Amino acid sequence: MTRNTISRRDFLQTITIGATALAMPRVLYGNAISRKKPNILFLLADDQRGDTIGAYGNEHIRTPNLDRLVARGFSFRRNYCLGSSGGAVCVPSRAMIHSGRSYFNVDSTMRGVKIMPELLRESGYTTFATGKWHNKEQSFLRGFEKGKAVFFGGMADHTKVPVVDLSPAGKLTNKRIGDRFSSELFTNAAIDFLENYKEDKPFFAYVAFTAPHDPRNPPMKYRKMYYKDRPPLPKNFMSQHSFNNGHMAGRDENLAPWPRTEDVVRDQLAEYYGLITHLDEHIGRVLKVLRKSSHARNTIIIYAADHGLAVGSHGLLGKQNIYEHSMGCPLIFAGPGIGKGESTQAFSYLLDIFPTICSLTGIPAPTGVEGKNLQPIWEGKVASVRDSVFLSFAKIQRSVRDERWKLIRYPQVNHTQLFDLKSDPHELQNLADDPRQDKRRKQMLDMLRKWQQKVGDNLPLTVESPAPLQIDMTGRERKPDRWQPEWIRRKYFGNDK
Repeated sequence: MTRNTISRRDFLQTITIGATALAMPRVLYGNAISRKKPNILFLLADDQRGDTIGAYGNEHIRTPNLDRLVARGFSFRRNYCLGSSGGAVCVPSRAMIHSGRSYFNVDSTMRGVKIMPELLRESGYTTFATGKWHNKEQSFLRGFEKGKAVFFGGMADHTKVPVVDLSPAGKLTNKRIGDRFSSELFTNAAIDFLENYKEDKPFFAYVAFTAPHDPRNPPMKYRKMYYKDRPPLPKNFMSQHSFNNGHMAGRDENLAPWPRTEDVVRDQLAEYYGLITHLDEHIGRVLKVLRKSSHARNTIIIYAADHGLAVGSHGLLGKQNIYEHSMGCPLIFAGPGIGKGESTQAFSYLLDIFPTICSLTGIPAPTGVEGKNLQPIWEGKVASVRDSVFLSFAKIQRSVRDERWKLIRYPQVNHTQLFDLKSDPHELQNLADDPRQDKRRKQMLDMLRKWQQKVGDNLPLTVESPAPLQIDMTGRERKPDRWQPEWIRRKYFGNDK
């Protein structure tokens, strides 16, 4: 649980009567009425696991700037992407972020739905974006009036990202290949906006990085720092997934051969960590500029990622699964009125960001928003906003978890997993067939069906003719996608080109 940390002195400063006090821009949300709506700086990473921040106990990764953000903000340590309708998990994830709805109730282009930047724009905010927008141009143009180095796509070589700008006339112009590594390119655009923003209106600045999504090609300096002392294998490392989960050979899974070897996974972890540390450095640049600006005391900072990633856990590499490592992702709020260095184990979703921003800005959330306002949690008014979490992937995986137990159902193979996350946080010991857990399994299946009804998911949890449960991927042919640089092709694909 968290409690408010604003001092009595600060509170009295806010309510002091006098001409000077009335002119102050100081804002304490949730504790005093604000004269000016807060600015919002929203930083979004791509494919970042929730356990890849040093401040959260990962002693093998260097994230000094995120560590400082954790120290000055409030962390939601059980934050999730609800799931995806297909392999490109980032598309529905971002639609859920910007609509506040589950992907069952909004399409990837968010047609006919009021989206977060659009609502803020209509409510008097200047809206700016840079980086990845994976939900088509039309929705972007509804939401943003300013944009620089915007990437309309899912992935690219980080050194060759195709980008465009948004002109004052509302047209997408200046199509080009970025002249910097992606994290630096988008950071430069964000800094340019912050340094030159002089308007009286509050701003919403959305900075959507493409790191640490593959290709895992961080600059050489950041590769070498982890090659020297390669990260350890995850505790749930496997050479192959133990059964057919329905998505064994997608693009992400093809990035290393089967069976996965310890050396290959540790090298890919080194490259993944290198991307995160490089990203962290540029996040530090953005936050430094904000800190030195006139906007610093009136800006809410949000840091999140669109989902997690396996990178060797359970014999998988991608995010097309609903284990904790792939659907769990960071979520941090920092700024006026938000507790410093505090955290919660209360469940949250990325789709909660929208209604939480509505609460922080005093703007009513649109009808149809399914997310929950998280502000009462850091204010200490409630312990949680939900007591369970539903996760899903395509038509092949469904899951529900509570504080301790997690059930995953694979309808296409009629298979069930049941984990005691208290004693088995890495989801290694399947208890579904343990007779002592019969009642528990039935209770969790009932909870899963109730969640399906709640979100509008009509997928049957059993099929009459299931696919084979067992699968061996050894020696399966692979082909690199067109975005992988040559050195990655040589290193991880060899002759399989």
